[in-house]
Amino acid sequence: MKKQLNNGLRIAACFGLCGFFFLGQACSNEVKKNNNNEIALPVYKVDTQTVKVRKNFLGTVEGKIDVEIRPQVSGELMEAYVDEGDYVEKGQKLFKINPQTYQQDLNRALANLNVEKSKLAKAELEVERLRPLIEHEVMSPVRLETAKSNYQIAQADLKQASAEVANARIQLGYTTIEAPVSGYIGRIPKRIGNLVNPGDKEPITVLTDVHEVYVYFSISESNFYNLLKTQSSNESLEHAAKHIDTSRVVSLILSDGTVYPWKGVIDASSGQINKNTGSILMRANFPNKKNMLRSGNTGTVVLQQEQHGKIVIPQKATFDLQASTFVKKLTDQNRVVRQKIRIENSVPNNRYIVSQGLHVGDRIIVGGLNRVTDSVRIKPMPYQPDTLVAPKVLPSKNDTAAKDSF
Repeated sequence: MKKQLNNGLRIAACFGLCGFFFLGQACSNEVKKNNNNEIALPVYKVDTQTVKVRKNFLGTVEGKIDVEIRPQVSGELMEAYVDEGDYVEKGQKLFKINPQTYQQDLNRALANLNVEKSKLAKAELEVERLRPLIEHEVMSPVRLETAKSNYQIAQADLKQASAEVANARIQLGYTTIEAPVSGYIGRIPKRIGNLVNPGDKEPITVLTDVHEVYVYFSISESNFYNLLKTQSSNESLEHAAKHIDTSRVVSLILSDGTVYPWKGVIDASSGQINKNTGSILMRANFPNKKNMLRSGNTGTVVLQQEQHGKIVIPQKATFDLQASTFVKKLTDQNRVVRQKIRIENSVPNNRYIVSQGLHVGDRIIVGGLNRVTDSVRIKPMPYQPDTLVAPKVLPSKNDTAAKDSF
């Protein structure tokens, strides 16, 4: 009986050892299986690059010369030789103010001029009459001096009368309003028969010369300093600020989304930064060869800057979660960890500039982000970049400030 019990114990121990062996072998096979089934994903190694960044700014178009047409004399508007939207040449007649009052003033001044001419002639004759009498001591010299004095007064009165005639002619000339420059006629709020005078709040119309146009746009303080920094390294900051105008070529996107065919140049910047918006007003000069642009048009000014030492990553390496942007970074053991980043802008070839969250040498997964979770180990594979594609420009919160006075 005791012998049979010992044999049973031996058999049970044998089965136990076999089970433990097979269990260990199964675990070993499972580990090998897991190691062999690591997901292979493309990995991008973070580094700095020199990139060209496009920045968009809302702009407003104004004619290079905008002239308010205002009357210089008061009166009834009798005629309008032009209509709204007409193109006129310099010196062309625009409007006519009733000239009757001013014609009468001119006639009165002319009549007074003739009177003064007669007085001068009479005074001159009196001097000539008295001079021989004084020479022969027939009359006192005082009479001659008095005559000469009257003659000088007559000369002064004649000059004054002549000035009044000239002024009356000028006032009469103001009743015909001519174009001071070539350009397009704007809205004409006044109508025939309306009374106009120099003190009116609004002009008769606005004449705009649009052979060249100005586009005004506001940029943030930080973007302004970025412009200064991209100047030649040999220039001082003060010199760069003065010469920022001629070294910045910009493009213009029209309100319908088309690109304006001609480039413009930033040729001026306002002297102060707006305290309320933190922006500075810039001015770009554009040619207007086909008269496509008019005062009041809006568009998007596109400024392209070259920036050095920027961390750039593929867009497909990012994902959004709860209004934040993340990438999946690898540890030294090739395990996945989630990393929050901040995107500064988009650049060509479907890439983002990253301002926070990544450093040179970091490795991030590109593609297949939904196939792995945190702490999972992957097999890194080389990353092949995409072909060149134009970027979608991210709007800048600080660059939508309204146009300030220049």
